[in-house]
Amino acid sequence: METVKKTSKGVLYTSYILQGIVVLLFLMGAANNLLQTEMAVEGAVEFGYPENAVMYLGIILLVSTILYAIPKTTFIGGLLITAWLGGAVATHVIHNDPFTSSLFPIIFGILVWGSIWLRSEKLRPLC
Repeated sequence: METVKKTSKGVLYTSYILQGIVVLLFLMGAANNLLQTEMAVEGAVEFGYPENAVMYLGIILLVSTILYAIPKTTFIGGLLITAWLGGAVATHVIHNDPFTSSLFPIIFGILVWGSIWLRSEKLRPLC
């Protein structure tokens, strides 16, 4: 007979707090893009993105974040956010920015998957 390991409440709460931080920050970023704030448009144009792409980037980020926030679609949302963050790292590399500029997307990627890993009994044996 198999025994089912339960995730402790402390680990569960930690994963929800990490996920909440990520969701709030990405929702703020999506809102900036969707509202086409001066900061979002200038930042995108500075990195070589066309001004009219800011709205589409906001939609992509919003959909990815919502999928990440919903428990049944957290995994696919995590994949989409990871792709978003990979694009951020690639943009910094293309522009020869210092490595420290790429640290934030890398740290957020770790937070995204760390929160999923803490909750998922299927992912834990992989580490």
